[in-house]
Amino acid sequence: MTHSRYHAPLQDRSTDDDEDDDVKLPAFRRYESQGVIRQISYYLSGEIVDPIQYTDLLYTLRTASATDLIFLHLNTPGGNFDTGLQIINNIAASEAHVITILEARAFSMGALIFLAGDELIVHDTCQLMFHNYSSASVGKGNEQAAQVMASRKWFDKVMRNVCRPFLSDQELERISKGEDIWLDTDDIRRRLLHLQKGEPAVKPKGTRAKVKPVPVSASETDAAKPARSSRKSKPA
Repeated sequence: MTHSRYHAPLQDRSTDDDEDDDVKLPAFRRYESQGVIRQISYYLSGEIVDPIQYTDLLYTLRTASATDLIFLHLNTPGGNFDTGLQIINNIAASEAHVITILEARAFSMGALIFLAGDELIVHDTCQLMFHNYSSASVGKGNEQAAQVMASRKWFDKVMRNVCRPFLSDQELERISKGEDIWLDTDDIRRRLLHLQKGEPAVKPKGTRAKVKPVPVSASETDAAKPARSSRKSKPA
């Protein structure tokens, strides 16, 4: 068996390099993946009743994933405080994105549930109403007095946690004293827009009107200047 002493001639690769230069790579590449997104809607219509009636909603909020969308459509005069508070706490604990939609009115506890959403949607002709709680107590006089004090403290704390900054501290104080706060769609949207801008939902009242300066003479200016007191105390 004989072997050639000479290797095969090398091929000219200049033509291949020229062809590679002619192939242009795309500026970007597209990749696609699909995921499962659930959209679940609940309609809270009518009075809010005992918590046992809402276990399906509560369980859905607790077990939802971060890709789920849960819509709460509200048209309710309010109702059971304990039920509403449990719904609010489950909204806060849910991994889902919860959207509350005001479709007509949401009074009392219904208004608090509306504010608890991750995203708030308001139709054109709607109302919110906030007011103090109603309750009844039985037992000995000292027990009733203790219950009233504990309930009021609890209610005030819930209102601060849920309603601020949508409601101002002054409005919460007025509610605590028995006043009702009514807001229509224009009021609601205005407050939400202020909050989105990082501004207070309610502009404080009693701002001083701007007064145009009046030119005065130098002698009058010196006489009008108050004596300045130093904030730093001199050492003895």
